[in-house]
Amino acid sequence: MTPLRLLAPAALLAAIAVSAAKGSTTLPQSPTPAPTAAFAPLTWSDLTKRTRPTPDATVSYGDDSMQKVDVWLPRGAGPFPVVVMVHGGCWQTKIADRTLMNWAADDLRRSGVAVWNIDYRGVDRSGGGYPGTFSDAAKAADQLLVSAAKYRLDTRRVVAVGHSAGGHLALWLAARPRLPASSPLHSANPLKLAYVVSLGGLPDLEATARSPDNGCGIEVVQQLVGTARRDPFADTSVPRLLPLGVPQALVNGREDRIIPYRMATDYVARATAAGDRATLHTVPNTGHVELITPETAAWRTAKRLLLEQLGVPDRQLDIAR
Repeated sequence: MTPLRLLAPAALLAAIAVSAAKGSTTLPQSPTPAPTAAFAPLTWSDLTKRTRPTPDATVSYGDDSMQKVDVWLPRGAGPFPVVVMVHGGCWQTKIADRTLMNWAADDLRRSGVAVWNIDYRGVDRSGGGYPGTFSDAAKAADQLLVSAAKYRLDTRRVVAVGHSAGGHLALWLAARPRLPASSPLHSANPLKLAYVVSLGGLPDLEATARSPDNGCGIEVVQQLVGTARRDPFADTSVPRLLPLGVPQALVNGREDRIIPYRMATDYVARATAAGDRATLHTVPNTGHVELITPETAAWRTAKRLLLEQLGVPDRQLDIAR
């Protein structure tokens, strides 16, 4: 497994240097506490310098070295509830791979939850872009159904979480039943997700493509969705597939300077108007890295939401009491 790569394009590199992240709040929004003057957001090295935990198994769903899924299994006989996990990195393999999520995956494993941590070919890799990046995410998710018996996974209790660009892909995985039959990404029986948590995500690709202030830049969106089609957002941008019919939560750090905060507020408003149950959770004094760093308020929020949906007691909350 190649280590995490942070060879970011200029826009993202500048944002990473500032090392901040965005946020969200449960609608209707309540006042969010102002950040303290002493707040300093976490940097990527604050996370990656930690000892990297390792998964229990790795599954291949294709021939490419990125077409892999790491499986994290808690102790016990199972069957285990499952979190499908999707890493970010601006949809680019050179920026990040699934190992960026190892610490969060290990934290969930310790809480009695199995994690299906997927990887995919980014737009900068042969076969990535459209439809490859999307079909990889879909195949990786559906592989869970194939491997469920071997790893004692409970396919009746499956939720998803994604960070940054992975937040978009996690929501898109939940939207797959809404894909038109004419789309090459359509599948008759996609993995059913009961709930999705997006951590500082970019669900609206059209808005992202119009927003030079997003940390990934706008060119990468064109690479992701393709430009040779009449309507490249019809089967790739999540708002175009609303309502998803799946409850959704967006968790965002209020001091995120990589992902514009309006990406979260605008999406939740559209999802709610379309009839979905979508909530926005804003975490003050939080940047982009905190969203996937155990022990932070942002990750505790995300973890609590995931465990509640899976019906798993939060042992950390029990200890706190």
